[in-house]
Amino acid sequence: MAKSWATLGVDLHLEPSGPGLRAGLTHTLREAVRGGRLAPGTRLPSSRGLAADLGIARNTVAEAYADLVAEGWLTARQGSGTRVAARAVPRPEAAPALPTAPAGPVHDLRPGFPDLAAFPRTAWLKAARKALTHAPNEAFGYSDPRGRPELRAALAAYLPRARGVHADPERLVICAGFAHALVLLDEVLRARGVREVATESYGVADHRRILERGGLATRPLPFDRLGTDPGPLDERNPGAALLTTAHQFPMGDPLSPDRRAAVLDWARRTGGLILEDDYDGEFRYDRQPVGALQGLDPERVVYLGTVSKSLAPGLRLGWMVLPRPLADAVAAARGTRDWACGTPDQLTLAEFLDSGAYDRQVRAMRLRYRRRRDQLVAALAAHAPRVRPRGIAAGLHAVLELPPGTEQSVLRSAAWHGLAVSGLRAYRHPAATGETPDALVVGYGTPPDHAWQGALQALCRAVG
Repeated sequence: MAKSWATLGVDLHLEPSGPGLRAGLTHTLREAVRGGRLAPGTRLPSSRGLAADLGIARNTVAEAYADLVAEGWLTARQGSGTRVAARAVPRPEAAPALPTAPAGPVHDLRPGFPDLAAFPRTAWLKAARKALTHAPNEAFGYSDPRGRPELRAALAAYLPRARGVHADPERLVICAGFAHALVLLDEVLRARGVREVATESYGVADHRRILERGGLATRPLPFDRLGTDPGPLDERNPGAALLTTAHQFPMGDPLSPDRRAAVLDWARRTGGLILEDDYDGEFRYDRQPVGALQGLDPERVVYLGTVSKSLAPGLRLGWMVLPRPLADAVAAARGTRDWACGTPDQLTLAEFLDSGAYDRQVRAMRLRYRRRRDQLVAALAAHAPRVRPRGIAAGLHAVLELPPGTEQSVLRSAAWHGLAVSGLRAYRHPAATGETPDALVVGYGTPPDHAWQGALQALCRAVG
């Protein structure tokens, strides 16, 4: 029966009997060295040890070793045992080189990303050191599926003053970003009998796909010059509506006061839920901040926020502020499905909020992004006056309206100039009605400061 050489992890496939045993062992060892399975310098088992592993006579192993030493494959020295000789091992023939892929974009102007080079590493490290130093031992075990109480308390203090959210720790559930929140809400909504979620005509396709993969249909609400029209909600009675009320993504307009009131009236009359995506609520420039819709009716609105724009998406930290009856159900869903948010980062963010470092970072980045926004508008006015930016009073992106019929050609031009940008059509719901204007959705948050002017010049050449 074949035995394996467990000591070296190499299968020799030897039959431990017969007149060819020595020759078979010699050949197998030679091929293991030749093929690189036994690397130069590898110490082989003693002849006694290998004989015991293989169940053969010790003399057979000693003679095979001696043959290979004579051929130069092995070396044998007193006190250092038998080793593979230090010789060049032939390498497998290289595969033919495949054509290299084209170089990637020089400048990333896709929307939805902050300037990652501006992440406050020193301040974050300081907060992490303090948070971990004072963390109780139990924090590193399995904790409340709602999230660490320190972070929920810090958010319950921050969100009311910064976004007008009615929050208390028992309403809060910590999650690993917006997509994770949608996965949890999808499960809870289906358990409540919801089968359809109304969405905006323009939005993030991945968010719609998450809902649809979970079993919820999505149908778009109309979009006009006043923004998203909630009128059809009464006719469809979808059970829930996903909206970016403070800064529609990507078009950039806030939901008007009349339409905010209409959405809330629908939810109160029908028992529907509003899922409010407040993805960039901290960044407002030319107008007063639009408070969260949740503050007007905490029992009908699920408020969703993250640090993906204010700090970095790689932290994978977000939160839901939920109606009281829903908070327990979402926490239960999170507790049975995953433990996605690490305790150290939760504790660090809590300290970052409590110390004021988060407010300082947001203020600094608000000034930086506003400066970039102003430079973008000025550059377009000077070099591409036919391109009109919209949705620029807030956020980290602008919609650049193009002459009719030019979106695809401008996208090709942008790629030629080394730009990663998005066309507006990529954000349109497949079932949306009406015409889609030709436009680019340009994020001005991503490039680091040293690359911003180059990105701006390339953009103007592409659209001008």
